[in-house]
Amino acid sequence: MLAMSATVMGFSNNLNNPIINKEAKKSAITFINVKKGNVLTIKDIYGTKLYKEMIDHSGIYTKGFDLSALPNGDYFFEMNKDLEINTIPFTVFSNDVIFKEENESKIFKPVTRVENDLVFVSKLALDNESLNIRIFYKTENEGFELVHSEVIEENKTINRIFKLSEKGNYKIVYHSQGREFTENINN
Repeated sequence: MLAMSATVMGFSNNLNNPIINKEAKKSAITFINVKKGNVLTIKDIYGTKLYKEMIDHSGIYTKGFDLSALPNGDYFFEMNKDLEINTIPFTVFSNDVIFKEENESKIFKPVTRVENDLVFVSKLALDNESLNIRIFYKTENEGFELVHSEVIEENKTINRIFKLSEKGNYKIVYHSQGREFTENINN
């Protein structure tokens, strides 16, 4: 959108009579501070992935998409970064694309750090969203046994420290904002 706005304004000498190219078929999207390995997807409201791209460079990412070819409906861009997921919703109706900037969102992922037999968990929860933490221990029969479960609510900053009682393999499953995040620990 930024690139399209710059192009339109570049062609206009008089701000009272802007030139709008209604024949444009592409929408440009720009993300700042991406890293190599981040993943961009376009999904429908059911979570079906329609497009997926692994970012191959760090810095600013800009790309044009012909979104008008999609069937009428609600969709969203999702940029999956190391510590956060950014979503930008849009609607396609009669080949017109309408971005819903007021509904853009950012989900902060839980961060897990392990030092010896201690597990440090932190999460930024600006909207006081809850975080469900379940810790599983891998048993000898290759199954997982739940060893701890808790739900943390109404904190903007979530911090917890867990002590692992035994050496072995653990799996931590986090649930927050309708998302699931899994972290495997080999202790």
